[in-house]
Amino acid sequence: MSRLRSRADTRSGTRVRTRTRARTRPPLALALPALLAVAFLLLPLVGILVRTQWGELGDHLTSPGVVEALKLSLLVSLWALALSLLLGVPLAWLLARVEFKGKALVRSLVLLPMVLPPTVGGVALLLGFGRRGLLGPWLEGTFGITLPFHTSGAVVAATFVAMPFLVISLEGALGGLRQRYEETAASLGASPVRVFFTVTLPMVAPGLIAGAALTWARALGEFGATITFAGNLPGTTQTLPLQVYLLLQDKPEAATSVSLLLLAIAMGVLIALRGRWTGTPVAREAAPAPVPEEPPTEGAHTAGSARPTTGVGGVAPPHDGGRWPLHATVTGFNELTLDAEPGTTIAVVGENGAGKTTLLRALLGLTPRAHAELRLGDTDVTALPPHERQVAWVPQDGALFPHLTAVANTAYGLRARGVPRAQARREALAWLDRLGVLHLADRRPAQLSGGQAQRVALARALAARPRLLLLDEPLAALDQTTRARVRHTLRTHLAGFGGVCLIVTHDPVEAVSLADRVLVLADGRALQDAPPAEVTRHPRSPWVARMLGRNAWPGTASADGLTLAAGGRLVVAEALPEGAKALAIIAPEAVSVYTDRPGGSPRNVWPGTVREITAVGSRLRVLVASDTAPDLVAEITPDAAAELGLVDGASVWTSVKATEVTLVRL
Repeated sequence: MSRLRSRADTRSGTRVRTRTRARTRPPLALALPALLAVAFLLLPLVGILVRTQWGELGDHLTSPGVVEALKLSLLVSLWALALSLLLGVPLAWLLARVEFKGKALVRSLVLLPMVLPPTVGGVALLLGFGRRGLLGPWLEGTFGITLPFHTSGAVVAATFVAMPFLVISLEGALGGLRQRYEETAASLGASPVRVFFTVTLPMVAPGLIAGAALTWARALGEFGATITFAGNLPGTTQTLPLQVYLLLQDKPEAATSVSLLLLAIAMGVLIALRGRWTGTPVAREAAPAPVPEEPPTEGAHTAGSARPTTGVGGVAPPHDGGRWPLHATVTGFNELTLDAEPGTTIAVVGENGAGKTTLLRALLGLTPRAHAELRLGDTDVTALPPHERQVAWVPQDGALFPHLTAVANTAYGLRARGVPRAQARREALAWLDRLGVLHLADRRPAQLSGGQAQRVALARALAARPRLLLLDEPLAALDQTTRARVRHTLRTHLAGFGGVCLIVTHDPVEAVSLADRVLVLADGRALQDAPPAEVTRHPRSPWVARMLGRNAWPGTASADGLTLAAGGRLVVAEALPEGAKALAIIAPEAVSVYTDRPGGSPRNVWPGTVREITAVGSRLRVLVASDTAPDLVAEITPDAAAELGLVDGASVWTSVKATEVTLVRL
């Protein structure tokens, strides 16, 4: 029994720890004031419940005056909500997305009605919109609109005090939304307005709904600004809170009943929101388990199984048919010029901070760090906004829109470009079919595995008919088996692509197998731009050499070899002019490992210590650190490692023949 209980505790470790934290006894100095605070907030509410005459509750709430005030309150609060949505949603977006001078002042103006006494707010409204106010005479003389002591005045007062709740809630939701979704939508051809309504608003819907609910509840309960600005006219401006104020003078029992109604509405709104408006995370149901990374069985989907070379119903996937060479001159953080013929795939590599993603974003027109003068085919798109450039982008995480299915995601770019819905769906299904995920067309991103989601993201970019395709580490998050499958699919398509494709990658296999050229960046500059075979044989960057699995030692040529930048000397077979900067490339398999100092012909011999042993396929890589040379990686067989007795910390000798060293002049 104890063993079973132990297993259960292990499986539910998080739950057990949570309970332990919940049972922690707080210090009395904090617990007592906290309990007093709860009592202080709770006692007035209990007072309403205790003093309510439950037997007469129905009569009180159905009296003509209360019913009339309730109808007016609903009318005023709903109009206030509509105005708040019309004005507050754009304002929240502006505060969350745009940097401008005076932004702090605007945010303070939004918050002001929340801290301003309501009666002072009413006075301010009178001085702004009253008959003798700043705008009132113009409204009355031009449009015949008189706000004070009119139902429209009650709406204005309720909007003034309630709209901040919507703006604050929605701004917080927008601030938590990654802009990558909106940028990806723009790269697919969606205008800013379309992006806002089809991507931004659906993704921040919980924050919008929470803000709208709070705004409505606050407008429903507004009292001070209303009575000061709009008066207390039965049937015109006398809302339910004002009715409570009047009933307290003559019928306190009825006032208590109406107060209970308003209290119930307010509590209902807060309970329904469950803390969403404060930004507290809300527990969600777990998404369905991802579909396994396996091809569908025959007949598994009514639309047919995935066929990588034909479209739905045997129709080939749509192609634009154009040919678009690339010419780009990039300035700013990145300083380089790119020229590529149609059908060229360029792998962009470099260490972190080299400017790879900045280059892609410059080509998209999405960053101020760098500017790209970009020509695609015969069209100069430099001055065009991102959604008009026909440059499709697949970010590292795919950025599939979570509220859309796979087919709706894929059709998004086509719909943004004005393609009719039915045609866009047919083309989207064709692309999903070609990439082997047609059977997942009706699933949402949360129901897809990593590889499936990447293929859908690629299908979405290709379906948008781009002239330039940008892929930012599209396979980085995939396991090796899935990565190989997606790499093959991508290579198959790129063979017939009429534009240019740039792929940011840290994987040497991707760089070699997918690309026609490898562009090596360092500090935003092009360090090397050459075919993969040339970069593999003569890498001009230590980082790229190590990425390709080679030892790379920078140094300066001397009379008898190479003086290494990290200390030590290296004897080489080929001669360079003395003082020339060079990079010594040593293949791991060219490094010999011994337990004793070797004799014979090797001229480069160093003592060292084994720091790490890792398996690479059927061989082992041994990292050897030395006081007389830079760290060196050797590649040997497991049998050789066993014979030498290699373990971490073992003392060894390494040697490299002078003829095994390749020098790349920098």
